[in-house]
Amino acid sequence: MRRLGYSAGVTAVCTAVAIPSQEHDISTFADTTFTDPGKIRNFCIIAHIDHGKSTLADRMLQLTGVVEERQMRAQYLDRMDIERERGITIKAQNVRLPWKYEGEEYVMHLIDTPGHVDFTYEVSRALEACEGAVLLVDAAQGIEAQTLANLYLALDKDLTIIPVLNKIDLPAADPDRYAAEIANIIGCEPSDVLRVSGKTGEGVPALIDEVIRKVPAPVGDADAPARAMIFDSVYDTYRGVVTYVRVVDGRIVPREKIKMMSTGSTHEMLEVGIVSPEPKPTQGLGVGEVGYLITGVKDVRQSKVGDTVTLARNGATEPLTGYREPRPMVYSGLYPVDGSDYPDLRDALDKLQLNDAALTYEPETSVALGFGFRCGFLGLLHMEITRERLEREFGLDLISTAPNVVYRVVLEGGQEHIVTNPSFWPEGKARAIYEPIVKCTIISPSEFIGSIMELCQSRRGELGGMDYLSETRVELRYTLPMAEIIFDFFDSLKSRTRGYASLDYEEAGEQESALVKVDILLQGEAVDAFSAIVHKDAAAAYGNKMTTKLRELIPRQQFEVPIQAAIGSKIIARENIRAIRKDVLAKCYGGDISRKRKLLEKQKEGKKRMKTIGRVEVPQEAFVAALSSEAASDKPKK
Repeated sequence: MRRLGYSAGVTAVCTAVAIPSQEHDISTFADTTFTDPGKIRNFCIIAHIDHGKSTLADRMLQLTGVVEERQMRAQYLDRMDIERERGITIKAQNVRLPWKYEGEEYVMHLIDTPGHVDFTYEVSRALEACEGAVLLVDAAQGIEAQTLANLYLALDKDLTIIPVLNKIDLPAADPDRYAAEIANIIGCEPSDVLRVSGKTGEGVPALIDEVIRKVPAPVGDADAPARAMIFDSVYDTYRGVVTYVRVVDGRIVPREKIKMMSTGSTHEMLEVGIVSPEPKPTQGLGVGEVGYLITGVKDVRQSKVGDTVTLARNGATEPLTGYREPRPMVYSGLYPVDGSDYPDLRDALDKLQLNDAALTYEPETSVALGFGFRCGFLGLLHMEITRERLEREFGLDLISTAPNVVYRVVLEGGQEHIVTNPSFWPEGKARAIYEPIVKCTIISPSEFIGSIMELCQSRRGELGGMDYLSETRVELRYTLPMAEIIFDFFDSLKSRTRGYASLDYEEAGEQESALVKVDILLQGEAVDAFSAIVHKDAAAAYGNKMTTKLRELIPRQQFEVPIQAAIGSKIIARENIRAIRKDVLAKCYGGDISRKRKLLEKQKEGKKRMKTIGRVEVPQEAFVAALSSEAASDKPKK
């Protein structure tokens, strides 16, 4: 399930709240290897964006005493500057927490997950490393579309769900109403829904106790050959690839040789440790434990998310299940402004893909923009964050082209072509053209049903069903073409519902559609870089928009330049760039009109001859302005 949009939410404010923490000797705790899986609890926090996951995680860090008060800051687990600036979680972060319950010491592994749909793959990987999930719902907003999406993901993995209402301290909170809504969806009693405030810490100790009681302990064979699942990794400039693993069977200790089962490569473990919340070396990791490995390897391809780590000698023969490969939903080209930065961009994408397994890329050449990469993303925010990380973390200056989706074209002869870029559109008559579609879930106050239906129908949507979650909230299910929602659909939805609607979508295959390729002609010659694949009903609007934009961007020539939009041989829009004309009559201060007419006719003939042999040189700036995603008038607003 996916959600579009750029409403990043409000950054949590770290308040000076006196929260009593349990006393733990952190140094002893870090050096101890817990071999009793019965005392381990692995869980994550899942929720819609801005429902308070990171703030609740902050309170848990304080309560368990792993972070000292003087070091505490808001969104402690959000390590990237972008996360802290936007107030959103981009990377799932794991942390090990101690807790004493009924006189016994327990170890909890908490994973704080992202809430935005574009990072759902992060959530799905985190769920594989857990036995339970805290389902967090804002007590002032109730269940949102992404809340349902994450809930279904957790239920698919057979995780124990602990429903929690957060932000009960807000004046607008209505916990009784939303507890009944949650109970109706997951099939529990409203009294079973815990009520907490991540800001003040109210109810958080009771929540941690509930995690100890309800989340099952991890299951594994301590005497079997070691098997550990890689669920994340990151590149460190000084230490190489740092791999985060969840141990399923056996034990992993430093100075042993390990083998990556998918690649067969072997390495010596230089360091094994836990994250609590800073990395701390330990004597090893046992069944059910979550930690990190450092082998000193600098090759980013050696550590693949979803791979199984085992011992090089007497290791396991059967790998763990792993993760399904993510399928990109949106494609965009990334090109360096300076062509000499191309090798740096390739290295940067290699290292970023290690940290972001949902990113895919392949080399691409553009006549207009030079050498670059065709990148696949899970959504528009994922695309924007990836570009921003490349520019910030690797010091690159990039151009990103307008996003598009993948089409399948079947020609009259039966040949199939996969089209990821309009310039790859095949020659010949098409028998059928297929485009990707998605199933959307929209949750909104019931008063906006009419305007939501009007919007979806204008985007070629088909209503699949409608349910009332409560008297005032409704869930609508639509099937929509992917190409119709990747631009400004979420912006339009928010403006029509005064910001109250939430949107989720998931892949739903493909459908046959009446699509056409619109070519932009300069002087009668097609410029591939400006071509686009659109529905035939929207072709004229695209043609008018591009011809108008190019008329402003391309400098005037010595001759008149026609800019045309065409579908095949049919012209659907036209603009003219007027010629630069010299005032040949300036020297005529009077006299016979025939002399003036003779000079004008001579100039006209020269312009006509120049037009037949002249070429229109489109400046690089015009290509960048017309193609880049920032210049697109339909780019969603932040």
